[in-house]
Amino acid sequence: MFQLEQPATFEQVLKKSRFLATALAIASAEEAKAAIAMHSYADASHNCWAWRIGATYRFSDDGEPSGTAGKPILAAIDGQSLDKAVVIVTRWFGGVLLGSGGLVRAYGGTAAACIKSGGLVEMKPSVEGVISLEFSDLARVKAKLAS
Repeated sequence: MFQLEQPATFEQVLKKSRFLATALAIASAEEAKAAIAMHSYADASHNCWAWRIGATYRFSDDGEPSGTAGKPILAAIDGQSLDKAVVIVTRWFGGVLLGSGGLVRAYGGTAAACIKSGGLVEMKPSVEGVISLEFSDLARVKAKLAS
């Protein structure tokens, strides 16, 4: 699994529609909701988003046809093994209909490019603990930990 190294943005224009993506690291669902509220634009046609924290995830198409925005954004997150992240993709409609396939490619592609631009850091599983042992057991414990 990976985490975002830093917040990222990516913008592109596809068939006269402007797409702006923002990717942020989050630690909780509450942080995701706050990030979505902060990075949504009232003058935009759609503010679509997805987030994942471990096995928990949510996404929204925000008025786009069902399955054409939120799911592709989540697929971009999952495709890069990203965890503890939210991606918001805002669209300002440019007058040209993209169709279902075009929307999926636009939202998913914008999200994926945004994630790549942010840089990823590998998350290494770890466990923190305290142990007490005799000095005579130290070599055996070190060998077990190494394996």
